[in-house]
Amino acid sequence: MRPGSTSLVTCWFAIGAAHAQAQLPRPPMQQAQQQPTHLPAVVVVGGRLTDATPASIDRVEVQALPALEGSSVAEVLRRVPGVGARDRQNLAQDVQVTIRGFGARSTFGVRGLRLYVDGIPASMPDGQGQVSHVPLGALADVVVLKGPFSALYGNASGGVIQFFSAPPADSATAMFDASAASDDRQRWHLAASGPWRSADGGYRVDAERLDSGGFREHGRARRDVTQARLTTDTAGGARVAFTANGLDLEAQDPQGLTLAQALATPRAASTGALAFDTRKRVRQRQAGLRVEQPLARGELAIGAYAGTRSTFQMLSVPMAAQDAPGSGGGVIDLGRDYAGLDARWSLDGSVAGRAAGFTVGVEWQQSGERRRGFENFVGDVQGVVGALRRDQRDRVHGRDVYAEARWAFQPRWQATLGLRRSEVGFRSDDDYIAPGNPDDSGRTDYAFTTPAAGLLFRPVPSIALYANAGRGFETPSSSELAYRADGASGLNTGLRPSRNRSVEAGMRWHRDSRTLAVAAFDSRTRDELLVASSSGGRSIYANAADTRRRGLELSASGPIAPHWGYAVALTALDAAFQDSGRRIPGTTARDGWAELRWTPRDDLDLFLAGQASSRLYADDANSAWAPGHGTLDLGAERRWTFGRVGIAGFARIDNLLDRRAIGSVIVNDGNGRYFEPAPGRSYLLGLRIAAAK
Repeated sequence: MRPGSTSLVTCWFAIGAAHAQAQLPRPPMQQAQQQPTHLPAVVVVGGRLTDATPASIDRVEVQALPALEGSSVAEVLRRVPGVGARDRQNLAQDVQVTIRGFGARSTFGVRGLRLYVDGIPASMPDGQGQVSHVPLGALADVVVLKGPFSALYGNASGGVIQFFSAPPADSATAMFDASAASDDRQRWHLAASGPWRSADGGYRVDAERLDSGGFREHGRARRDVTQARLTTDTAGGARVAFTANGLDLEAQDPQGLTLAQALATPRAASTGALAFDTRKRVRQRQAGLRVEQPLARGELAIGAYAGTRSTFQMLSVPMAAQDAPGSGGGVIDLGRDYAGLDARWSLDGSVAGRAAGFTVGVEWQQSGERRRGFENFVGDVQGVVGALRRDQRDRVHGRDVYAEARWAFQPRWQATLGLRRSEVGFRSDDDYIAPGNPDDSGRTDYAFTTPAAGLLFRPVPSIALYANAGRGFETPSSSELAYRADGASGLNTGLRPSRNRSVEAGMRWHRDSRTLAVAAFDSRTRDELLVASSSGGRSIYANAADTRRRGLELSASGPIAPHWGYAVALTALDAAFQDSGRRIPGTTARDGWAELRWTPRDDLDLFLAGQASSRLYADDANSAWAPGHGTLDLGAERRWTFGRVGIAGFARIDNLLDRRAIGSVIVNDGNGRYFEPAPGRSYLLGLRIAAAK
């Protein structure tokens, strides 16, 4: 597979859900009232995650949220306990996402978690992931799976996040929404949706642009996301869905600051960012197809996906640091092709007269990269593409076989057992060999078996009690294997995958529109992957001593009086290295989010939302940290209907009290510039219009 080739898109098609609502949990009241005749699968890509699953699952109905700008996934994910979603205010580095402390080491993108957008993996087989291409204007639901059962999704699955777009509308509909906010930020979104005239199913096409002047100096960015989804039902009963998605991103990178700089001048950029004009360009195209064929007692589903992603990034590596023969330069030019296939067969039946289900499947993933590095200067001119310093081709493949069995062995009891066998292989071919820079080619392979088991008990229809246990693993990514701590050439084959054992217990309660969920968890990891040093454009990774993550999560929502409602999400997390007791950097001990909403009538919502977090450590020694902080947001949305035209206007004030805070940290930054400030008080105005035929 040649990196940079676009021909694969015409040969492969992506996994896509036939109907988003068929993949997602039913609303709580419906779940309580219905007794399923079959047991839903949880291990398959895009599989159903329902209230019958013995695991911690959270669902956010995005389109039910008022005054939502739709500029970052952090707006949605902050409502989920156990999930850390920190907006860096820097589109060049993406949102920082963690689940129960997994993924905290990431200095860019997302690590340690499995991500899916309409069934298409947004995580590569080596665990690298990103959320920049999520079609925020089209989102209907976000589902988060936490705990041991997430390990059944394979490599680097400390948690699983699935983003689902809205299905085609029942009648031809055109939609438009726009918003303007502080710091010269504008967003536009256009969509068209409707059914086919001659067949079941329909279409939805979305296009959106975010244009931002940036909260910080040297922070201007533009992001364009487009998506098309086509669905149909065949005469033979098969459900077919085609999904195509594109991303174009250009962003300046203000980089991190020291704590003193961040508190004194939070809008500033680093001196290196200004000197080298640090910036990033990304272009991604992907497409895919999924076919689900109902059978007499089950279902056969086959899906495949493919795409390309090209990245150009100007770094601020000092000129002197590139004198070393082994330096990769200060410019990244990366082209990636990726593809995958998932096929599964599900059978519903009974064992000893009790409902039972079985799922077996295979998954294949592959990515190929051509990574080139250049000097970021020519003569005395900085911030331009100079001489070639790195040229290599990396390939990663993942092959998985999985199975899951579910049995309701008593009227109120269900047992679930899952098993996945994963093989992940890396190969790197070095095409840049020079004096002092020998051949860095190499390969390494990993194989793991990850089991998970769970038990669910319903003492009454409105309450579900569950417990589960399992094992998981995470391999280093291609970029994490690139450099050795001793400075020698070749892959860092001494870097071992991390392995974890996790247990979880929890309770879910729902009655009418009231919900309550509590989960306690404990996860112990051997050979935790962490950043040993990060400087001169190189991040070197190492294995830590054993770590432990344990904590408690609580979420609740419902009415408190006529026209008044609330929602709350609280997390207590103890994530630490077991030998020293120091906290894992990038994690906080306490996080909370809460919202109070007033709906005096059906067409008006007003809300006050608050979030708070404790101290956020930035390095392994716990010598640098961002102080804890809390903020309040105030918003309102008013809706009008004129025949077949619906109009909504909304306004919001974020950080109402203008608190100065650090929004995120760059873990173990070698220059001590760990901190990325959050905005002060900011304003948003928006308008949405939808017209149906």
